[in-house]
Amino acid sequence: MERYMLVKELGEGAFGSVRQAINQETGEVVAIKQIKREYDSWDECLSLREVKSLQKLNHPKIVKLKELILRNKLLYFVFEYMEQNLYQVIADRKTLFSEAEVRDLCRQVFQGLAYMQKQGYFHRDLKPENLLVTRGAVKIADFGLAREINSRPPFTQYVSTRWYRAPEVILQSDFYNSKVDMWAMGAIMAELFTLRPLFPGTGEANQMYKICSVLGAPTMDSWADGIHLARTINYQFPEFDGVPLSALIPSASEDAISLISMLCSWNPCNRPTADEALKHPFFRSCFYIPPSLRFRDAASAGTSGESEQECYKRYHGALSNSILNHSFPSPNKLHAYSSTPVHRDLNRANQHVSIPAKQFRFGPQSSNMGGTTARGVSDTADTLPHMTNGSRKQFVVQSRLLPLKAGEQGIAESADMFIRPAQKFHPATIYTGKVAV
Repeated sequence: MERYMLVKELGEGAFGSVRQAINQETGEVVAIKQIKREYDSWDECLSLREVKSLQKLNHPKIVKLKELILRNKLLYFVFEYMEQNLYQVIADRKTLFSEAEVRDLCRQVFQGLAYMQKQGYFHRDLKPENLLVTRGAVKIADFGLAREINSRPPFTQYVSTRWYRAPEVILQSDFYNSKVDMWAMGAIMAELFTLRPLFPGTGEANQMYKICSVLGAPTMDSWADGIHLARTINYQFPEFDGVPLSALIPSASEDAISLISMLCSWNPCNRPTADEALKHPFFRSCFYIPPSLRFRDAASAGTSGESEQECYKRYHGALSNSILNHSFPSPNKLHAYSSTPVHRDLNRANQHVSIPAKQFRFGPQSSNMGGTTARGVSDTADTLPHMTNGSRKQFVVQSRLLPLKAGEQGIAESADMFIRPAQKFHPATIYTGKVAV
């Protein structure tokens, strides 16, 4: 740790803290996460779920873990430094993103998720706070809840921040898989278009109410498993016909609405994989990159950048003839480590956002948050009855959850997001930063 000079505190949570630091030997800016818990051996450290995930995952769209250090029984993660998280970018935005910008941001996340799914992992806690941004380059972070697709129970009982939580998880299904990440991406994609959350529930019960008010209540045709699961826990879906997404997201194209609709399908089986999402017509038009997106990654990110104009040729999931010919239904048929608290500002409900006359480059977060984006919520809160678990046959197994109560929040909605950045590195490098205890 002597070679790192601490610069400032970036965030602190129940499990640790994150600080910006400079490698005095190389001059590189990094983010160092210190875990509060003490560890007696390297074996204990290497058994951590986050460490295991980072050992196996290494991709340009996943934040890189550069070093792991154990000193005086304290464990330190040294990550590449990222300027902001996507929530901060959205909160600081005064004009709507163009569709080209939304497309570029989402494409990068789907590329990272496609790699994860091919490696047998899913994230389980996708949200704007866990998507880190440096000058337009987006990377997935915080693998504290990541799981292998073939994992067996028990799972941790809290999965995903409420606003981005898939309905099967809200209904306490025993079985789920990587499609919970696809639901979260649908909600995030919609939020990028409107600068407001799509399903801003104020509690577990109100969360399902919000989903039904947008999508309409599920039926036996649209989600038979969900109907059976609700009956198992004595829950009745509120009766709604739903609202066309095109009415809620007027700035989105038909292709964008089509993809969001697929991602936010009631039935997890109807949601595309990340690889399939990249082949959707929404991403066909990314051959043109507007000037505002033609920049390079910052040197502080620890990797050399590349022009966004060339990214479609070089990234995993790049467009090809097979992608262009892929068949999809028409829309008519269907900081990153900042000290800003993770809790959303529930009072920013009805502020208006103007449509930009030109493209804007992502810039550092302004200290003046006046005129920032709206994140409205409903004041309606319904209470779900006492819940128990039913069994399903499809997905990955989850442990039994506690009964839901209106207004109840999960642990991931605390400031703990600062202490679980998601990073990737080669297994051998985990020992390079080892410090004798």
